[in-house]
Amino acid sequence: MTFTVAVTGKGGTGKTMLTALLIIHLLRKTNGKIKILGVDADPNQNLDKVLGAKVDKTVGDLREELLNIKDKLPSGISKEQYFEYMVRNIIYEGEYFDLLVMGRPEGPGCYCYVNHLLRAILDRISEEYDVVIMDTEAGLEHLSRRTTRDVDALVIITDPTARGIITAERIRKLVMELETKVHKIYAVGNRITSTNAGKIEEELKKRGFEVLGLIPEDPYVQKLDLEGKPFTDLPENSPAYQAVEKIADKLFSRLINTA
Repeated sequence: MTFTVAVTGKGGTGKTMLTALLIIHLLRKTNGKIKILGVDADPNQNLDKVLGAKVDKTVGDLREELLNIKDKLPSGISKEQYFEYMVRNIIYEGEYFDLLVMGRPEGPGCYCYVNHLLRAILDRISEEYDVVIMDTEAGLEHLSRRTTRDVDALVIITDPTARGIITAERIRKLVMELETKVHKIYAVGNRITSTNAGKIEEELKKRGFEVLGLIPEDPYVQKLDLEGKPFTDLPENSPAYQAVEKIADKLFSRLINTA
């Protein structure tokens, strides 16, 4: 059965970094023995870059193409079959993980039918993997449109600011109000220092969160970000990587122990 993790939070809190490091650690820990699908569901796509993957086309591009071709399909194939064929063709297939980039948001026009097809196709594709890790859109919009569903673990990341923590709390409340299929909700703090770690953890717990871990400020991460290099270059003695290592071990203990 596929284990699905979605990472969300306020913009700029480190969602993509956490998503990438979860994938990287899981690969290192299991020696590539489990099938991993990364999904970049943020229109401001960056997951491919930080994982060192080359993605030429996104699901958003395909969605526009399907709207434009309308009924001009090859004979003997349905729209759903054709769209699934197209989606499978744009999945980046790495040596140890695959990556699917959702890309651009919807433009003008009616996307109801296409989005219905897309949900069914992504469900089928996801079932072929042991784990799916999603980097989601910032904030609340994707949750209010019920596009995050059937998630085993929703990880809400915050920076050490009141806005980040308030957004995290709002996301958790919205998930509960919408009765989405999210089995567990966790919080993670990012860019934490020794002076504010206790206060951040206290604030999150006071708001009802189970805190998975706190990620410290990390000069290695800052250097790679500045140079535009992938996080696969991050050394294992990186403070951020070591913190995410503990977070991943908690999230994926069953998978790691059976790999």
